[in-house]
Amino acid sequence: MLQPTLKRLFEYNTLSKEEAKEILVNITSENYSKSEVVAFLSVFMMRSVTVEELSGFRDGLLEQCKRVDLSDFQTIDMCGTGGDGKNTFNISTLASLVVAGAGYKVAKHGNAGVSSACGSSNVMEYLGYQFSNDNDLLKKQIDKAGICFMHAPLFHPAMKAVGPIRRELGIKTFFNMLGPMVNPANPQFQLVGVFSLELARIYQYIYQQTDTKFSIVHSIDGYDEVSLTDAFKVISHNGEKLLKPDDIKLPLNKPEDIFGGNTVENSASIFKKVLNGQGTEAQNNAVMANAALAIQTIDESLSFELCLEKASDSLKGGKAAATLKTLLEIV
Repeated sequence: MLQPTLKRLFEYNTLSKEEAKEILVNITSENYSKSEVVAFLSVFMMRSVTVEELSGFRDGLLEQCKRVDLSDFQTIDMCGTGGDGKNTFNISTLASLVVAGAGYKVAKHGNAGVSSACGSSNVMEYLGYQFSNDNDLLKKQIDKAGICFMHAPLFHPAMKAVGPIRRELGIKTFFNMLGPMVNPANPQFQLVGVFSLELARIYQYIYQQTDTKFSIVHSIDGYDEVSLTDAFKVISHNGEKLLKPDDIKLPLNKPEDIFGGNTVENSASIFKKVLNGQGTEAQNNAVMANAALAIQTIDESLSFELCLEKASDSLKGGKAAATLKTLLEIV
C-alpha cells in the first residue's frame, strides 16, 4: 500500500534513497494500483526530485535491468531526458549516427516519445530497425556498424509497467530524468541533455559518484541539447562553461529551424533528409554540434573545432548514412 507514503509526500516530505528504491521496485512489480502510481508520479510533477530520490529510483531500475555486456568496446551514449516540450527533430539520434560514422562506438539507449511527437525509438522503428535485447546481436551491431540501439522497455520492466500510464499522461515524469542514467550497457562515456539547469546540477552530483566520463548539456532557453538557439551550459567532470553558438563558430538557429513536425512521418522525413545530405544548414549545424561535443567527451585532447570537422566529415561525407545502412542490414 502506497497511501501512507503518499500522505507523507503530500505534506511536503521527501523520500530517502532506500525508500525511493523500494517504491520503484514495487511499481515495477505492479504491487500498486494505477491510481496510486499516478498520484505518486504527480508529486514529482509539482516539486523537484531530490538527489536522494533520483539516486534511489536509478538504483531500483538498474537492479532489475537486463544488462548488456559491451565491455569489449569503449562506448558512449548520447541522449536527452526529453520533456523539454520543444518538439525538435531527432537531433541526438542523428548525432549518434554521426559519431558512429566518425569511427566511435555508440551504445544508444532510447524510448518512444512521451512529450514530443517522435522519440528515438519511434524514428528507428519507422526506418526499419528491429529492437532486440539479444546481447550477441547488439554486440555484432556495435562491432560492424559502430552503433546499437537499446529500446528501454526491453531492458527495464519498470518502464514497461508504467509505459501506458506515461503515454496517457503525456507529460514529463521522473522517468524522463532517469532514462539517460540507466543505460543497460553502462557505457564509459555519456553525453546527456537535460531540460533544466536544476536537473543538470542533480545529474552532475550523481555522475560524480560514478566512473563515467560525462558531459551534461542544457541550452539556457530550455532545450535538452545544443540547439544553437541560445547559449548553452556544458557541465563535465572537468568543470563547467557557458558557450554561445558564436564561441564554436556556428550561427544562431531560430526555434522553427529545428522543429521536428507533429507526426512520426514528419520527423522521419526530416531525419532521412539530414542523413542523406539534404538537411538545412541549421539542421546540420545542430546535429554536428552535438556530435562534436560527444566526440570531445570521448577524447578530451581534441579541440572542439577538430571534433566539429570530424562530425562534418561523417555527416556530409555520407559516413553517418552508411552507418545506418550497415546497421539495418545486420540481423
